[in-house]
Amino acid sequence: MELLGYAASALMGVVLGLLGGGGSILTLPILTYLFKVPPSEGAAYSLFIVGVTALMASIGYLRRGEAPLKAALGFGLPSIVGVYLTRAFIVPTLPETLLSIGALKVSRDQGILLLFAVLMMAAAVAMLRPSKHSEEAEGAEHKPRIALIAVEGLAVGVLTGLVGAGGGFLIIPALVHLAKMPMKKAVGASLIIIAAKSLTGFVGDLQGSSEVNWPLLMGVSGLAIVGSFVGVALSSRIPGAKLKPAFGVLVLVMGSAIIVGEVISAAR
Repeated sequence: MELLGYAASALMGVVLGLLGGGGSILTLPILTYLFKVPPSEGAAYSLFIVGVTALMASIGYLRRGEAPLKAALGFGLPSIVGVYLTRAFIVPTLPETLLSIGALKVSRDQGILLLFAVLMMAAAVAMLRPSKHSEEAEGAEHKPRIALIAVEGLAVGVLTGLVGAGGGFLIIPALVHLAKMPMKKAVGASLIIIAAKSLTGFVGDLQGSSEVNWPLLMGVSGLAIVGSFVGVALSSRIPGAKLKPAFGVLVLVMGSAIIVGEVISAAR
């Protein structure tokens, strides 16, 4: 299973470099199901793996002028605050059993995965919904609503801090629909935000963590980074109009798979 996990890690890097999101969508299940890492621990590992992979992938978008720093800062700084506070002070206080109704019990790990899946489904619907304007018109006719983007960034930071996700599956829809940003520029900005926010969240996690499996982190991260370079190269050849629905489909499929998996697990 570990060999499959490493191969999947490289694929995750391709997806992250190509779509600017989906890294955490794939990484958390890879760590949980293929490397048998507990979801609460996998959430912390996911932050590091996705963070360093996004950092390396963002370099290619910066070189092409497809990573707007102003929007990235407007969204990213409040998001960093949200994820750091959540990982450092909220997650450690969550009880082992989040919900108990009769025979039904939802553990913290199950709650994390289910919240993760619900957020993914909502993001997928937003990205699959047809836009009222063309991508070019959106980029030219609308100014980013920085105040709204900042509030969204803070909310995304808290939510992704809870699930240990880089947040691209929420950042991309926010930048495309709120900032009216063309898809490729949203991808570039998302990678910068993910890198800063994920690595900051991982640092916050270290405050309450006694052991880190560094060999696993280095192995998975190295393969993911190689994959991300492939994804960045592919993105230059694929129109942004095709990337948007592809992102939505990926998020929808993965969210559905997690929900089905947890329902089957609970029924056993």
